[in-house]
Amino acid sequence: MNAYHIIAKKRDGRRLSEEEIEYIVLGYAQNKIPDYQISALTMAIYLNGMDFGETAALTRIMLDSGIRMNFEAVPGFKADKHSTGGVGDKVSLILAPMVAAAGVKVPMISGRGLGHSGGTLDKLEAIPGFRTNLSEDEFYRQIEEIGVSLIGQTERIAPADRKMYALRDATATVESIPLITASILSKKLAEGIDGLVLDVKTGKGAFMKTPERSRELAESLVKTAQLNGLPTRALITRMDEPLGFAVGNWLETKESIECLRGHGPEDLMRVTLALSAQMLLMAGVADSEQQAMQQLNRAIASGAALQKFCDIVERQGGDLTYIHHPERYPKSRFEYRIEAPRDGYINEINALDVGVAVVQLGGGRQVMEDQIDYKAGVMLHHKVGDFVAKGETLAVLYTDRQTVIEAVSASLAAAIRISEHAPNKDDLIVEMTGAES
Repeated sequence: MNAYHIIAKKRDGRRLSEEEIEYIVLGYAQNKIPDYQISALTMAIYLNGMDFGETAALTRIMLDSGIRMNFEAVPGFKADKHSTGGVGDKVSLILAPMVAAAGVKVPMISGRGLGHSGGTLDKLEAIPGFRTNLSEDEFYRQIEEIGVSLIGQTERIAPADRKMYALRDATATVESIPLITASILSKKLAEGIDGLVLDVKTGKGAFMKTPERSRELAESLVKTAQLNGLPTRALITRMDEPLGFAVGNWLETKESIECLRGHGPEDLMRVTLALSAQMLLMAGVADSEQQAMQQLNRAIASGAALQKFCDIVERQGGDLTYIHHPERYPKSRFEYRIEAPRDGYINEINALDVGVAVVQLGGGRQVMEDQIDYKAGVMLHHKVGDFVAKGETLAVLYTDRQTVIEAVSASLAAAIRISEHAPNKDDLIVEMTGAES
């Protein structure tokens, strides 16, 4: 067996055996297979795909390249949620403490933003002092003591995935459904959880632009997870306009705090509550979706969800000053308002364009080494369907980069389309797959 013949086999559209996948993937993780051969393999997979058996095997092998965490000694159901990425998607910051306050343990391993899509770790690290690089012992202890922790991927969790993802990002093979599936699930299976809920985005601001491709990815994730013994459900949700009003790390963290205080935007809370309810149903702490929603709303109304978020921040070294007093956070040097050019209804807010604008303002990365300005971002003042009068504020951009303001404000203005007639709005939740009932 050698890498050349394995690459040639997949190049010709043939099925790889588990032994062949193991040979080349573990060989790469152990530095026995060079980057150029894995690049050739991932491109062959991108072009020719993998069946469910191959994808499940790839997932298992990437998982077995590192450790599996074990929470059997911690009582209670352990569940996590993962999003395929979007603009303004700060759901994890609201969901994790809310679900934990409702009685489900949430050991969440999250990622960083790259390109137009923001990352949970970056939003958390916008809180001064917040640590996402906890040791495994600290992670276990925090789950046992407060029921929730949000950390980044450690060096011992799915190291083959970490190496392969960096290569895929540089070789235009990120959007492969089998490779996305294995990348996500190898990390989630390593968490030692009892159930997983997935938010598969679809639309202009998502990796998968059409419901058909999003459905294909959701089915791949659910079936592959179940083949590896992890009960999983997936919701397909729309990502044509940003979720909520805030886009940018601190702005999104601040909006998340408002959500936990009971003042969240309707669209953001709709998605967050739908995903959270599925976690409660999987854990058996609620018997119906209605009961789950009641428990989640109680967690917010009572202050328990906000207190749980404060517990997370305090335990992970964050400064609680900015949770209790967000207005004290440092301000950007420049603010620029975008005004409505005429009366009318907002017909479109292109999520992709808004996400790209935030990166240009300093709030995101184009390569992993880029430094983020946590203050930078865009605050929308309206949603699709709202009526606006000429001169009314549509959005405000925040940045320390004066030289980009003219170009970014022009692109943002073009991303917000106004028409004479109110648009028809589709439900944010497209469909669900993977529920037992």
